[in-house]
Amino acid sequence: MRVIAGNHKGRQLKPVPNHKTRPTTDKVKESVFHMIGPYFDGGTALDLFAGSGGLGIEALSRGMNHCVFVDQQPKAIETIYENIKLLKLEEHTEVFRTEALRALKAASKRELQFDYIFLDPPYNKFSYEELLYKILKYELLAEGGTVICEHDASEAIPDKVENLNLMKTEKYGSNIGVSIFKQEVLR
Repeated sequence: MRVIAGNHKGRQLKPVPNHKTRPTTDKVKESVFHMIGPYFDGGTALDLFAGSGGLGIEALSRGMNHCVFVDQQPKAIETIYENIKLLKLEEHTEVFRTEALRALKAASKRELQFDYIFLDPPYNKFSYEELLYKILKYELLAEGGTVICEHDASEAIPDKVENLNLMKTEKYGSNIGVSIFKQEVLR
């Protein structure tokens, strides 16, 4: 696992040392960022179900100003802190050990909004539709924000959830899918 591009290009990231976490492959990560960026001029991101923090760290390396990392596994949180320290990104990050839906509610109470939200939950354990509804209910997306969902390729992903429109879905191999949702700006 490594950072693909940006300020930290080529730097190795530590993986979570257990079998409960499935890291996003470099190939998928590179493809995701080509679909949504590939570089950013500031902004904020939420890496929910962060694992080692690879997606959020990639976003920071490519120009995001700030990223919030959330995972409920102690080993994952430990690994995220190690990777952030390794790349000296402490000033640009917040890390929380909590369950995903609780994290969304807490972010709402703090009135946080994100330009990009990365969702990579354990496959077939969460409803993407429910997660997307909660993101909208809690007003967590900045105007015109984007949600990136990594999922089992066989999983049904909605085309639209309120004002979130599915922009693109790609499949990688037989089991990985990535779907990109963009928030429609309502005027």
